[in-house]
Amino acid sequence: MSRFTGSDWKVSRRLNYSITGSGKELVKRPYAPGFHGQKKAKLTEYGLQLQEKQKVRFTYGMSEKQFRNLFDKAAKLNGKTGENFLKLLESRLDNVVYRVGLASTRKQARQLVTHGHILLNGKKADIPSILLSAGDKVQLKETSKDLAVSKAALEGNFSRKEYVSYDENTGVGTFVRVPERSEFLTDVNEQLIVEFYSR
Repeated sequence: MSRFTGSDWKVSRRLNYSITGSGKELVKRPYAPGFHGQKKAKLTEYGLQLQEKQKVRFTYGMSEKQFRNLFDKAAKLNGKTGENFLKLLESRLDNVVYRVGLASTRKQARQLVTHGHILLNGKKADIPSILLSAGDKVQLKETSKDLAVSKAALEGNFSRKEYVSYDENTGVGTFVRVPERSEFLTDVNEQLIVEFYSR
């Protein structure tokens, strides 16, 4: 399946989970879309696992193939597979651009990367899935520093996570360290994703 280009709000309502992180999608109509959206259906064990997987996949805006490949990579690392997987997702270039505050959403961050507006450690990087290491630095290209979307994102009411930093004088964001599991997506149960892929 290729990258999803449909309505994030409909997906959020279907999953009863804000994939944009704003929560705006669920304020007016906190039930699934469609004619039967307000009918509560009891999910099976498989349904719960699938729903949890879809929450995370749509949050990071990845295709199923990309998502599974990264999960397989996490399964080969030492430690808990679920935690390692989520930490790898948080270490992606597009996500770090978003976390630093150069974009208002992950979709916007991915577009900045693919359009060549982002420098990684001083060099142009246009692949959103690059995995960053502690100490890696991201910034807008000199010619892209006046982009309206980035200016709006930086001026917005943005709560930056502790594992990233941003120097307003130089315009450089730093991936300070790999985050602790308790610092992000606290309402996601990654064990259900592990169980889904272990079937």
